[in-house]
Amino acid sequence: MSDSPNTPFRVAALQMVSTPDRERNLAEAGRLIEEAAGDGARLVLLPEYFCFMGHKDSDKLAIREPYGDGPIQRFLAEAALKHDVWIIGGTLPLLVPDPAAGENRVLNTTLVFDPRGEEVARYDKIHLFNFEKGAESFDEARTIRPGTEVRTFEAPFGRVGLSVCYDLRFPELYRRMGDCALMVVPSAFTYTTGRAHWQILLRARAIENQCYVLAAAQGGEHENGRRTWGHSMLIDPWGEVMDVRDEGPGVVAGEIEAERIASVRASLPAWRHRVLDCG
Repeated sequence: MSDSPNTPFRVAALQMVSTPDRERNLAEAGRLIEEAAGDGARLVLLPEYFCFMGHKDSDKLAIREPYGDGPIQRFLAEAALKHDVWIIGGTLPLLVPDPAAGENRVLNTTLVFDPRGEEVARYDKIHLFNFEKGAESFDEARTIRPGTEVRTFEAPFGRVGLSVCYDLRFPELYRRMGDCALMVVPSAFTYTTGRAHWQILLRARAIENQCYVLAAAQGGEHENGRRTWGHSMLIDPWGEVMDVRDEGPGVVAGEIEAERIASVRASLPAWRHRVLDCG
């Protein structure tokens, strides 16, 4: 199959309802990757925490892996090779390489593997979610060390920008990615914040950057009692939702087309009208 940037390139986002059982989650992710690849997807995005949703935030410390080795990383590499697809591995907990005294946190990390099963990119989530409303209370900084670097990688159809969940609320991050054909957002948005802002923010990032946005979400009632919003979707450069899944496990998919990006940017040339530097 041609890898020309002008050839339509099928991508897919997986929606999951992950559990406190790592092996069960990996089996479910494998099933959905196979389904997406069987439908022609050549790039597959997994959701944040696809591998584990514990009963409490600190539970993920028990399955953290050193960078470069571990069952979750091997699963992603082997799945990419087996199905001949690019895999963007949602997030997994990695060991902090140089913990401060008394620190007991992880990096919430996205790893990208090419169809040969080789890692080609890594992104450590920068913005850490903090939310208080009624009985809902979240503070990711207690168990996650933030990343510091904006990351992209080159796919056959163009540049792909990496972000995770709460990053979605910070448009300056996406500007720093530069000229992307696709921006991805693996997420585990809460039901409350997702219902209020999820689609609005995703469409805004697509419209502002005049590129495709692919979002893979956790979506449903989890065994730990948490409810996530779901609504995994693919959005085109005009801000139109091409495919969406409300709740429950499944696959969202569609085609990335360079001609669509060029057409939107030609008719409304906001991309080249930018004058302020976000760097």
